Amino acid sequence: MAPADISLKLPPRSYQLEIANSVLQNGNTLVVLPTGLGKTLIAFLLISQKSKEGRCFLLAPTRPLCEQHLKTLLAQTSATAEDVELISGKIQAAKRAELYKKRIIISTPQCIKNDLLAGRLSLDGASLCIFDEAHRAVGNYSYTLVAKAAAAKNALLAGLTASPGGNKKKIQEIVDALLIKNVQILDASDPKISQYVKALDVRYIPVELGKEMLAAKEIADQMAKEQAEKLKGMGFFSRFYSKKPLLELRARILADKGGRRFAALSHHSTLFNLVHILELLETQGVSTCKKYIEKIRTRTQTKASARLLQDYRFAKFEHLLEEAGEHPKLAALVELIKSSPEEKYLVFAQYRNQVEHISQELVAHKIRSRTFMGKKEGFTQEQQKLTIEAFRNGEFDVMVATSIGEEGLDIPLVDTVVFFEPIPSEIRSIQRRGRAGRAKAGKVFVLLTKGTRDEAFYWASKNREKKMKTLVQGMADYGVGSLKAKKEARAPASYEKQQAKTNEAARAQSPRQHETQAPEKQSEPALSKSPARAAIKKQTSLKEFNEFQ
Repeated sequence: MAPADISLKLPPRSYQLEIANSVLQNGNTLVVLPTGLGKTLIAFLLISQKSKEGRCFLLAPTRPLCEQHLKTLLAQTSATAEDVELISGKIQAAKRAELYKKRIIISTPQCIKNDLLAGRLSLDGASLCIFDEAHRAVGNYSYTLVAKAAAAKNALLAGLTASPGGNKKKIQEIVDALLIKNVQILDASDPKISQYVKALDVRYIPVELGKEMLAAKEIADQMAKEQAEKLKGMGFFSRFYSKKPLLELRARILADKGGRRFAALSHHSTLFNLVHILELLETQGVSTCKKYIEKIRTRTQTKASARLLQDYRFAKFEHLLEEAGEHPKLAALVELIKSSPEEKYLVFAQYRNQVEHISQELVAHKIRSRTFMGKKEGFTQEQQKLTIEAFRNGEFDVMVATSIGEEGLDIPLVDTVVFFEPIPSEIRSIQRRGRAGRAKAGKVFVLLTKGTRDEAFYWASKNREKKMKTLVQGMADYGVGSLKAKKEARAPASYEKQQAKTNEAARAQSPRQHETQAPEKQSEPALSKSPARAAIKKQTSLKEFNEFQ
């Protein structure tokens, strides 16, 4: 007897049905939808149709997220335990081959890739493969191999994400990896979904460094400039405001065939350490900065570290750190939480040491707080589950997390998300914000240090996010080939001129202390060079922005 059809227990929203139909009619599709708008239910709609034709695969980056999808699938569709199997590396390889016979497979891409390469899995008869968090489908990530294998068996591919990125090259890489033919994007302002979008109040809390920290910053800035000049004199110039161009510079040095390579690498190492120290001082605080310096001291002594540690100015730098108080962000965070102690908070910080320091500081102020980190920081998945469950049960009120909390885990609803620092990645910024305002109106606070990298990172993320919307909307309107096209119909010159003026005015302002996030009107994609590009570079000091052409 043929298995029963799988159906949703509740009727889908009209936009979910429309997107699912577009995927079924137009082929491999990238779906870009704001967080909390039901991308998973679109996946279930596709499964309900394609499971009639063959096996369906739903892939997600982490096992906890796969477990969440399994729980939701069984709760919101007519699928039963007989229809679906959650397969992970925890199951013995010999047993997995039999389990792959189920109608619906939920798994991580790493597990599927390993079993494909080992011959334990064949995608013969597969009708659908869904890639959750599809922005990961770049480089050597397992999604790329699985997508090619599934496409070779004529399976329909669908990628789901809230944030494919603001870099044209990366978006094109995702499109190529998942063999995308069709793009479906809805912005929060679109009337199709605006009634379902929960209000998100985004506020910026500016702080200023104390005089000791400013004096220390000036010393480290001067030392970094000197190292950059040394490298420039050797023929290796790079901006050094952030670490990304420095990593690219290191690759150039390693590729150099001349005799200056080893000396250049030594000076590069000194510069890299100084830039990281500056970032920690400006955006994190004294405690985390001092721990990093101690880490340098405990490493095997090199010319690069000796050049830094034995400089008389660095001794003065460290003396100033001893005299300085903690970063003003900590006091601002404590004040914020104490102003609304009844709310649940999710605080994001970039570095493990800072996560631990923030949580300790909150506990010292009688605020119930715990840390939440990933396996790299020593947290097992069992510890993660226990922490999430304790948070859900109200055993503490503030979860302080590294990037592990941004995606891929079933973290309970929170009232307020706090960025301890702005981050230049538009993908991570969107993921962080998406943790608030899912089922009800939410708030987001961004702690921002004036006159530091915080401001540059803020602008980098903001502009990349705008770029992302333009690029993806362009693919939706003009086809996925628009990214590669040499010439496309451009927007009217009058429109571009007005847009340039608008963008210039927006960038002339500092981040506002209070900014309520309102849906932006979706504009016609401009497929030519923006006249404001030079101004963007000047404002952010980052060469991160790619135009259509």
